[in-house]
Amino acid sequence: MTTSDQARLIDQRLREHLDAIHVEVIDDSVLHADHLGAQGGGGHFRVVVVSPRFEGASRVAAQRMVYAALGELLEQDIHAVQMQTLTPEAWERRQNRE
Repeated sequence: MTTSDQARLIDQRLREHLDAIHVEVIDDSVLHADHLGAQGGGGHFRVVVVSPRFEGASRVAAQRMVYAALGELLEQDIHAVQMQTLTPEAWERRQNRE
């Protein structure tokens, strides 16, 4: 599976499992090509996920939700994922600042 296929699958999983209203998936795999995990085909990704399910959840709890949504992808298709998890309200505030 190519990293672009992996990115599309990540996007799909996050939208479906977290009712995400906004998802950004950035493929940083090329920056980590020499890493051992990347050599086995696992990609390096950054994600921004905006979901109402994060409301009232701690940052760690929201990250656990993302890991659960990605499920078995973390076993072979994803070597590393850096994430930002935001509620719709926090996302709106962030958009208004930019």
